[in-house]
Amino acid sequence: MTSTPASAPAPAALAVVVPAHDEQHRIGTCLHSLRRAAARTAPVPVLIVVAADACTDATAAVAADAGAEVVEIDARNVGAARAAGADHAMERLAGAGERPAEPEERLREAWARPAAGRPAVGRFAEPWERLAEPWARPAAGQGVWLAMTDADTTVPEDWLIHQMAWARRGYDAVLGTIRLAPARTGSLVVARHDADYFRTRPLTGRATAWEHPHVHGANMGLRAAAYRRVGGFAALPTGEDRDLVGRLVASGHRVARTDQHPVRTAARLRGRAPGGLADLLMTLRPPVWERPATTRHASRTGAGVGSAPVSPLTSVSPSASVTGEEA
Repeated sequence: MTSTPASAPAPAALAVVVPAHDEQHRIGTCLHSLRRAAARTAPVPVLIVVAADACTDATAAVAADAGAEVVEIDARNVGAARAAGADHAMERLAGAGERPAEPEERLREAWARPAAGRPAVGRFAEPWERLAEPWARPAAGQGVWLAMTDADTTVPEDWLIHQMAWARRGYDAVLGTIRLAPARTGSLVVARHDADYFRTRPLTGRATAWEHPHVHGANMGLRAAAYRRVGGFAALPTGEDRDLVGRLVASGHRVARTDQHPVRTAARLRGRAPGGLADLLMTLRPPVWERPATTRHASRTGAGVGSAPVSPLTSVSPSASVTGEEA
């Protein structure tokens, strides 16, 4: 952030896009956290879209049961999944502030017939007539804000509120940080992570002012208009988030970097994207002969290994933070 942009209106609508590949055991927890975050944005509506990519399990069904709109593709590609989810969200929210002259009937129509009969997450108890009302009179220029996270990630309750605040401050995109959730990786792996991840963080002063170097598809947001201008997510199997941000920066868009609203992501050793977080964690594991006996036994049998509680400052190292991890 080299300069502070002028203030701007709050978004007229929010969309959260979650790519998912065989995440039936994690997607429910992710969506629960998103519903809690969506409840804080009223009266601004929130649409949650899960892009189920080449799933062979019940990911799509679990997501639909949780109230998300589901887009199913067969690409096995995180960039393609994020792009499909974003395209669906922008199509569903067409006219929300982007085109204020849109007839009221068309704006109401999109909300009167939600996909598969399911409402936008975070508004379950609202009649569709009341949901449609804010869309009939969007303020000119407000538009749609796209928030991105992963299916193995949970967000804090104020996650979307913080993103809206960055939008009101005139930024085109905001890049957040992550923390590792408790897992079987072990405290040594977490400690090695943190040493690298936080090496540029000031030791004194406000932690939220840290303009970190990381890019996470699990914690980012951007204006739909800016997303369109740079061509959206490329169909990359990894690094799709870094690629998109590179184009935003190169084209002069205003990008904020903050540690103010970190998300919590799974520290698993078998991930979904090649070269992602899981691969990095594997490189940080000590050799087998240096591990405690219980750890060596678990690695042979596949049993879980208990680990010490993670520090509140656990996260991904810079080398992993610039790669997209398909949820």
